[in-house]
Amino acid sequence: MRAHRDRGRDGLGGSIVSDPRLGELLGSQAASARVVLLGFPSDEGVRRNGGRPGAAAGPAAIRGALGRFTPDARDPSRFAELLRHTVDLGDLAVTGDLEGDQQRLGEAVAPHLDAGRFVIVLGGGHETAFGHFLGYHRPVSIVNWDAHADVRELKGGLGHSGSPFRQALEHPRGLCRGYTVAGLQPHSVPAEHLAYVRQHGRAIFRDELQDGDAVAAVYADLAPTLVSFDLDAVNGSEAPGVSAPATDGLTSAMWLRAAYLAGADARVTSADVVELLPAHDPDGRTARLAALTVWQLLRGIAARSRSP
Repeated sequence: MRAHRDRGRDGLGGSIVSDPRLGELLGSQAASARVVLLGFPSDEGVRRNGGRPGAAAGPAAIRGALGRFTPDARDPSRFAELLRHTVDLGDLAVTGDLEGDQQRLGEAVAPHLDAGRFVIVLGGGHETAFGHFLGYHRPVSIVNWDAHADVRELKGGLGHSGSPFRQALEHPRGLCRGYTVAGLQPHSVPAEHLAYVRQHGRAIFRDELQDGDAVAAVYADLAPTLVSFDLDAVNGSEAPGVSAPATDGLTSAMWLRAAYLAGADARVTSADVVELLPAHDPDGRTARLAALTVWQLLRGIAARSRSP
């Protein structure tokens, strides 16, 4: 991430950073990290699913926006301390072989999950989530903020951006212990998929999420938990740069509260942010929302150490 600095004088002939940005505050030592970021610049799964491609450029756009943000001015010391223990591992080198790339993503995040570090994966299409899941060596529940259930059947035996959670639920290791999807649009979910989700967990529609309490309730009774944030759950006026823009999606305020609560909840052990298409985001608003999703996750993680 590119650093942005405004310097003042410290009165002793030296300079101080008066306007620190995330791009210059991140740490560099993975061994001492509490949080790691990793990009998965793949949208092969979107192509297979017949969606609008372009999410492969998502990680770079998220980093570009995130690096320009400041720590939370209301608690800058705690936030900056977390950033010193947050390491950006760059992007996974993808090959276009989706199954192999997903396996490599799982292998890349597994050591960090095993070490108790919070992993944030920057997608990529929603096929990112299955590779992310493959990094778990212990049982995990999944919460997916999404307008779609993403439990479609495989196509010709191959996974895609619409199938990651069916793949996780049916994986032979049996580590996916439950699935919740929140933000569903009733006109975007086939009845068969709704029945499948309810067989394995909870389906929460957009009109059931009217306030902050309803957003918080999504995280009830889940531990440990992987949380996936598909930007197409947000109202298209606030997130136009996605594969399938929403007409009546979640507000950005609800979405960002969901991100903060995920970060603040010690039962949540990792997250991904997916489906940003920079080519369809001319003014960068969706990239900023995606980056602010990561920022809110970090803010929440920083709050974990706050005394009750």
